[in-house]
Amino acid sequence: MSRIEQLHEYARIIKDAPYALKTYLQTYDNTQKKYVPLELFPDQIQLIKDYENYNENITRKYRQAGVTTVTAAWISKKLQTAKNTEPERVLIIANKRDTAIEMANKVRNFLEQWPEWINVGFSPDKNSESRFRLNNGCEVKAVATSPDALRGFTPTILVFDEAAYIDAGEDFWAASMASLSTGGKIILISTPNGYDPIYYGVYDQALRGVNDFHITDLRWFKDPRYTKDLRWVKCTDIVHYMLNREQYNDDEIVMSDFNIEKYNEYLDDGYKPLSSWFESMSKKFKYDRRMISQELECDFLGSGDSVIPGDIQENIAKNMIRIPNEKYMQGTFWHWKEPIQGHRYIMGVDVSRGDSEDFSSINIVDFDDREQVAEYIGKIPPDDLAAVAYKWGLLYGAFIVIDITGGMGVATSRKLQEMNYKNLYIDGINTQNIWEYNKKATEKIPGINFNNKRTQIVAAFEEQLRKGFIVRSNRLLGELNTFVYLNGRPDHMKGQHDDSIMSMSMALYAGDMCFNQLERNENANKAMLESWTVSERTYEPNKSFYSYGTSFDPIGLMATDDNLFHGDNPSNVSKDTYRENAWLFGKRR
Repeated sequence: MSRIEQLHEYARIIKDAPYALKTYLQTYDNTQKKYVPLELFPDQIQLIKDYENYNENITRKYRQAGVTTVTAAWISKKLQTAKNTEPERVLIIANKRDTAIEMANKVRNFLEQWPEWINVGFSPDKNSESRFRLNNGCEVKAVATSPDALRGFTPTILVFDEAAYIDAGEDFWAASMASLSTGGKIILISTPNGYDPIYYGVYDQALRGVNDFHITDLRWFKDPRYTKDLRWVKCTDIVHYMLNREQYNDDEIVMSDFNIEKYNEYLDDGYKPLSSWFESMSKKFKYDRRMISQELECDFLGSGDSVIPGDIQENIAKNMIRIPNEKYMQGTFWHWKEPIQGHRYIMGVDVSRGDSEDFSSINIVDFDDREQVAEYIGKIPPDDLAAVAYKWGLLYGAFIVIDITGGMGVATSRKLQEMNYKNLYIDGINTQNIWEYNKKATEKIPGINFNNKRTQIVAAFEEQLRKGFIVRSNRLLGELNTFVYLNGRPDHMKGQHDDSIMSMSMALYAGDMCFNQLERNENANKAMLESWTVSERTYEPNKSFYSYGTSFDPIGLMATDDNLFHGDNPSNVSKDTYRENAWLFGKRR
């Protein structure tokens, strides 16, 4: 290769990391007992691109995903191409020193494979099994978790290998983040291991948009090494299928070529992936459902103290969770399902206390299909939250329930009243005398007070989950995972959140208290149920949400729109819709 060709190739190596690794590096194949070219499948290529494009990365992987190997290969490329004036300093941290050294050795092995014209070579200075330096000033150090792990070393690349198994507290994590040089990169790699404070904590916050970590999820059924005989089985429990094949029909099995685009369709239709590799690994785990879920299916599994039983959480994770169809408001508002004409919708609104650890949350529930259709989690002022609730409430014709415990939601409730929103829940109505007009109901602040009701409200949610209520949000599932009994009271673990749980719980509680009770009274319910304003809009998929008056411009615009709060009936619903008994749902007559 001429010098000119080398310069062109060098430029390509810097620009195209996946190409560089596949072209110049090899890995040892245990089955062939020899070194073979480093092959990268789509998820691994995406992982490398994420390392290049984001400074903060967290990867959720399955057993034998090859992520440590690929990460080590990428690090070797970063070291070989670093400028002498800007050397990379890589710190590898693991729970055990041997685990950290093993990854460092992978980096060393890949460094030796680069061609001579690009290879900067090793420096004899500080060259040991746990620490070595290159001639361009780059350095790699491998350590176990300890109070001294960060002393005397300021990394530009910080790697936590098997991060979920690192036995360290929040202080160590804070010190690790603080140790990074300006503009440095941090990488967390692991299979799940319950709800540990570091790995799961960072992953959960990333899902919620609280931190800047970018998530890369690797799934085994997208790995061509393990899917040569991939098939999809129609079942709810893949372990039961493996142990009881005779109970299943052949038409419940779909053979599949490697077709990533089709996989989400199979999952949505209730199919489970299976291959000889998956079966072999399951056998090694003695068909332990917990091990299979955690090590192969990458599920976070909680303890026995969870408010929501583990089997319900697992069912949600495997059969219900969906990627939102759309995300609005800088990714904080997730939307799965358009409004269906004639369906009844309930919106729960949990208003933030306003501190740095608390979030406001909105959940919209299809009361007829018993399904989560939209969710918001974020930090905005109470009156802006009212603007969000108002516009989505109009789109769905939703009955809105606001948490006013301690006065936190009063501003949101009052703002919705000013905007003349009609369908508002009012606490304290005597449901035993449901046909008796109560003038005081119209004078109360709309909303629900959690005092002495928290357990009942959460219990209503738990009951609905047992009955098959459909949860779509991974953020909500993450909260369920860390929602436990603390001194007999349902609450979130330290450092975790329950904002989405609360907004969802109050929505279902209100639905159970008001509407279900009416439905049980077959002789008296018809007029009452019809008094609830349901959505009279016909949703047209080709029309944008802007067409329905639901603008997702910056929140400031939503809250200050001159046309937003005026008019006696901004939803343009006919007067006939509001019947005599509308006061029971907090509507003005």
